[in-house]
Amino acid sequence: MKQIIITVAIAFTIASCNTIKEVSTKKIEKMETKTALLNKEKAAALITSLETGDKSTIAYINPTNYKQHNLMVADGLEGFGEVLHHAPEGGFKANVVRTFQDGNYTFTHTIYDFFGPKVGFDIFKFEGGQIVEHWDNFSDKTAVNPSNHSQTDGTIDLTDLDKTEANKALIKDFVNTILINGEYDKMSNYFDGDHYIQHNSMIGDGLSGFGKAVEEMAKKGITMVFEKNHMVLGEGNFVLSVTEGKFAGKPTSFYDLFRIENGKIAEHWDTIETILPKEAHKNTNGKFNF
Repeated sequence: MKQIIITVAIAFTIASCNTIKEVSTKKIEKMETKTALLNKEKAAALITSLETGDKSTIAYINPTNYKQHNLMVADGLEGFGEVLHHAPEGGFKANVVRTFQDGNYTFTHTIYDFFGPKVGFDIFKFEGGQIVEHWDNFSDKTAVNPSNHSQTDGTIDLTDLDKTEANKALIKDFVNTILINGEYDKMSNYFDGDHYIQHNSMIGDGLSGFGKAVEEMAKKGITMVFEKNHMVLGEGNFVLSVTEGKFAGKPTSFYDLFRIENGKIAEHWDTIETILPKEAHKNTNGKFNF
């Protein structure tokens, strides 16, 4: 089934596009003064409103300047109406597991039910306290992996806020050195031996689990190629990497969330999404334009 984005959550809470346009700047400022929410809290509330129907969250969207990077949805408010027509019977479900903030950007890790269970990452860009841009990446929700981990369980505690930039630099270097350049002889520089918790649905814990999975894919003729890293966002001990590449020969978007502990990668979650061909795009903003 085609993947649906968090825009659905927004659309679900909107009575009409005209209603959004009538939200005044003064009302938005009054709401923010009263609640004093962080941008990442607004992002989480917006996603949660998918399930609760809380209409107050519409104030977090810029009604005249909203750029969409989900290729299945038209740009701006016009895309919302189209999405409304595809609402599933029984409504939508969304459970925000993790939410983070890096400057003007927020990123969330959420369990969805849009025409079937999915796991997704959403990135929002804020300006003046309102969302002006959105990116996402989804995978179908599956059973536990070989090490009995789900795609979203594990540590949620945010620590080491003073190490955010160092942790982002570590992941950027790991992605470029190992995943893109394939310098696997340097793997030990990024991990504490074989102590590594894996949440990918097909891979077990540790570097040994990763190696075994790669061998199995090779036997089946399946390749996973990382080509270009487009964005690294982080807060404390959590870092999200957005990379373009190919999986099984198809253009693919890789979103990888890492937890860093004592300067080493300790835990990993991800979503892998096939990129639609250009003729199927409903906006021209691109999947990776940050």
